[in-house]
Amino acid sequence: MTPETLCATHARAFAGQGRGWSAAEFAALLDSPHTFVVGDARAFALGRAIAEEAELLTLATDPVHRRTGLARAALSAFETEARARGAVRGFLEVAADNAAARALYAAARWRECARRAAYYPRVGGAAADALILEKPLG
Repeated sequence: MTPETLCATHARAFAGQGRGWSAAEFAALLDSPHTFVVGDARAFALGRAIAEEAELLTLATDPVHRRTGLARAALSAFETEARARGAVRGFLEVAADNAAARALYAAARWRECARRAAYYPRVGGAAADALILEKPLG
């Protein structure tokens, strides 16, 4: 997928939740040999794997394709690719007020290991905490 495609899907997925990532930001991330993307324009996961650890940088699903299993498939593909790249432990960050994402990650056995208070700004409301989740991938 191109940085422009990633940018467009990400913007739709996170509309109203702050600034989406630009095509230039996606391009810069994809320039690293440690970064990878799985999925398609409907839903994708962008991650990186370095020194036995993987980080899910973002998982985005176009709103018209939500609740179809695509996010679950992208998360599973992320875990598979991370393992293939030698990762034995995964990390991700999710907004505490993102109930759908939290349910997805809980179902996939990701567990909270840390929290950043008031990390995600919200328009017209209090900032949401960031939950740091981890999962053994071995």
